[in-house]
Amino acid sequence: MSLKAKLEAVVYAAEEPVTLAQLAAIFADEVSPLLDEAVEPEAEQIELEGLAPEADSPVAIPEPSASGSENGTAPQEPPLAVEAGEGDEKKAARLRDRRVRQFLQQVLNELIADYSNSERGMEIREIAGGYRMATKPEYHDAVRGFVKSLKPPMKLSLQALETLAVIAYKQPVTAPEVSEIRGVDSGGVLGGLVSRKLITTAGRKPVIGRPILYKTTKEFLLRFGLKDVNDLPSMEEFEKMAGELAESEAEGEAQDAVNLSSEAPTPAEAVPPTEAEQQAAEASAEETPASAEATAEPEEATAEPQAEHQV
Repeated sequence: MSLKAKLEAVVYAAEEPVTLAQLAAIFADEVSPLLDEAVEPEAEQIELEGLAPEADSPVAIPEPSASGSENGTAPQEPPLAVEAGEGDEKKAARLRDRRVRQFLQQVLNELIADYSNSERGMEIREIAGGYRMATKPEYHDAVRGFVKSLKPPMKLSLQALETLAVIAYKQPVTAPEVSEIRGVDSGGVLGGLVSRKLITTAGRKPVIGRPILYKTTKEFLLRFGLKDVNDLPSMEEFEKMAGELAESEAEGEAQDAVNLSSEAPTPAEAVPPTEAEQQAAEASAEETPASAEATAEPEEATAEPQAEHQV
């Protein structure tokens, strides 16, 4: 299995963006032999060039001083040599780690180029200081429709989106400054954004009252797929996206209202009566004339005596 395939698998399986430091810690043992093979020819050439002039010159061996031998004091060179050796080891370790990261960076760049040049729906992007697998922007509509069918996404109201935009572009910024820009009180909206971990506190501003400063978080970069805040769109683009979001929400509410009205039953769609109800209605219709005749007979009987009395 190639190193590129292993990096691809790790980036795909990671829930959070993978940093070069993490990759270097995982693949250091595998990358170091490759670096040694590439460096050995150059190192041999440097050593040969360094030994050529030293072969002609004699090596001077310092003689121990008489005072040092008489007093019995130990020379100071060995401790200095040990410290120098430890410093060289640390420097060599840092150099090796840097070379490992550079090598992994080159492999990741090749992998990113492979994804971008092919007709794949996925790509590897640099997000929040690391690397993460993501879908390509041109397939956003398809992915969005699929995700909405699975679970309700995290929705931000227009007020929360406006507040988040002010903080993202003006950070670090205080709550009064955000309210002044928006023209309304933003205290409640700020609390909601903090609870969703999209913003966090960034100390206090050195002015009278020392108000709290707010800034965006790493979760903000992850949610919006940004490398850093410099990847934010311009204000004109953001206003256009906010307008499109408001229009889409209005269209969704209108469509929901239409669906509810279409589901309501109409008079034409009345449920027909059952057979038992029809029989009960026929029986009541037959009994009605008989009761009418029974009520009519007493009236005739009372009318006849009145007529006889008049005669």
